[in-house]
Amino acid sequence: MRIIVSAGGTGGHIYPALAIINKFKEKEKDLEVLYIGTHNRMEKDIIPANNIKYEALEIYGFSKTAIKRDIKNIGLIFKALKKCQKIMQEFKPDIVIGTGGYVTYPVIKAASKLKIKTFIHEQNSIPGKSNLALSKKCSLVGVSFKETLKYFKNQSNVFYSGNPCGENALTITKADKTKLGFSASKKLVICVWGSLGSSSINNKLKDYLINFNDDYEVLYITGKNLYDNFVKDIKFVPNVKVVPYFDNLAALMKSADLIVTRAGASTISELLALEVPAIFVPSPYVANNHQYYNALAIKENKAGLMILEKDLTSKLLQKEIKEVLQDEAKLAIMKDNMKKMAVTDSSEIIYNKLTE
Repeated sequence: MRIIVSAGGTGGHIYPALAIINKFKEKEKDLEVLYIGTHNRMEKDIIPANNIKYEALEIYGFSKTAIKRDIKNIGLIFKALKKCQKIMQEFKPDIVIGTGGYVTYPVIKAASKLKIKTFIHEQNSIPGKSNLALSKKCSLVGVSFKETLKYFKNQSNVFYSGNPCGENALTITKADKTKLGFSASKKLVICVWGSLGSSSINNKLKDYLINFNDDYEVLYITGKNLYDNFVKDIKFVPNVKVVPYFDNLAALMKSADLIVTRAGASTISELLALEVPAIFVPSPYVANNHQYYNALAIKENKAGLMILEKDLTSKLLQKEIKEVLQDEAKLAIMKDNMKKMAVTDSSEIIYNKLTE
């Protein structure tokens, strides 16, 4: 069997793609995979490192301010479309899979023109414009949230698959928090704002960490480029550890009692699968404000809490964390509702649908 997979830009798109690829590898003995991504974003390093054949496209996202680049980009899209058609005519895939990022547009479009079966996966609760446009031509569309189904006009080719990242998280070995200097008896709260972090949230919460005097422990992840400025001239109490980045965070999530985080779709799927309660602070800087709607779906199902960034203060966060950690009944309800929302065999569901 031969498949082409495309996803780009962020781990939220790339890691679901890898999970689907791994499921195909598990099931198909004679599988051949070709990955099409951008020439300059993180997938160009991640995918070859996983021993997957890689083809790069020069293509950029559209901007409201970089008009000259946008004009150039229109030409690059047509060029990418032709390159994709040539690649597909030579590779002859059985199916072409896209899991998000602007690079998937010419890939899925080319496959559709060549009458090759196509599948796209929408991670967020509010689908992006590209996926809505592509869905009209796609053979199948999978969605991570049940609430997303209503946005697609052609319901016959859309199905609820969940997000493959949750399934991946379950297979990761739990990290021993005591080896990282945390207490075995105290509760652990992890605060993380994505791999890049958030300077706006760091500024809001610095005094929370400086004046920390609670009996639980905190791992605060600043983001790689924000760490030096954040910790400058500050000595934190023993209950607080501040780091720039944490590799394999899902492994440590298994040892955590509460996560305070952004509301990216992949993060949510991991937390649901692991049944780790969370307070979400959705990023207001993303397309379609989709993180707000991701978090809202969790909140409405009583599987987590949400604080808007504009309302976030050290005092409010401290209050919310205390209330959750001290209320075992509330924690149990959240975990039970997370279990109901979690899809822990997403890759299997997608594989079965595609091989049908």
